[in-house]
Amino acid sequence: MELRVLKYFLAVAREQSISKAAEALFVTQPNLSRQMQNLEKEIGQQLFIRGTRKITLTEAGQLLRKRAEEIIELYNKTENELNAPITDISGDIYIGGGESYVMGIIAKAAHRVQEQYPNVRFHLFSGDMVAVGEKLDKGLIDFGIFIEPADLSKYEYMRLPLVDTWGVLMKKDSPLADKEFITPEDLWDKPLIRSKHSLGKGIISDWFRKPSEELNIVATYNLLYNASILVEQGIGYAVSLDRLINTSGNSFLCFRPLFPELISHLDIAWKKYQVFPKCAEIFLKRLQEII
Repeated sequence: MELRVLKYFLAVAREQSISKAAEALFVTQPNLSRQMQNLEKEIGQQLFIRGTRKITLTEAGQLLRKRAEEIIELYNKTENELNAPITDISGDIYIGGGESYVMGIIAKAAHRVQEQYPNVRFHLFSGDMVAVGEKLDKGLIDFGIFIEPADLSKYEYMRLPLVDTWGVLMKKDSPLADKEFITPEDLWDKPLIRSKHSLGKGIISDWFRKPSEELNIVATYNLLYNASILVEQGIGYAVSLDRLINTSGNSFLCFRPLFPELISHLDIAWKKYQVFPKCAEIFLKRLQEII
């Protein structure tokens, strides 16, 4: 399976048309159509549903699209690392993580690197722990930021010096907004919006003293911003980390910490036996200095 053919495939998937993709790729339509037919023969599965107006992907085609995008991304990342001048500290550093104010430490280290080496570029990926772990395992990012609970046994990692506090994001006119702290009993009969990360066994589930199946979970989220919109519309109470959503001034929302207090540590992790480009080594050293 050639890299060029994968790029052709992604163009067809994006344009949903052989003719439009051929035009974008500066190849002839018959040639591109033949390349896609050969790709289907090589894989042994149908990749396209060829309609009268547009082409859509089969289930196998959707899987290949995801994998092809990862392959192209990893190829470009590797090419950039290999082409970086040996005598000049430059290049790209890829960091993935969930939402946390502790990312300020990462930003501080990145700033120190760029002050000394302005040709170093940082690329941030925001996602939940599953998505970050997948990208880290596949080499698509150099570092992953993980919020407890997380299994880091297969990584090298370093604990960050700050912690995140768990609480509840709610409307300012909610019945619980008058409370200084939120207890498990306060939430047992309330409509809850939970992060997917917190649904499994772990500190959040233990704090509730009830299994998730017995709670009224009306929605789940990966990143908090969209969940905050659900809270604004009165759909429920979002169990979340502090200092991610602005609740000051004219905001309709407020945040109340949990009681008993619940905190999560954060770790920055990388693959064991990872061979870093020079710029990533320097970033890690600057981060260690700050810690």
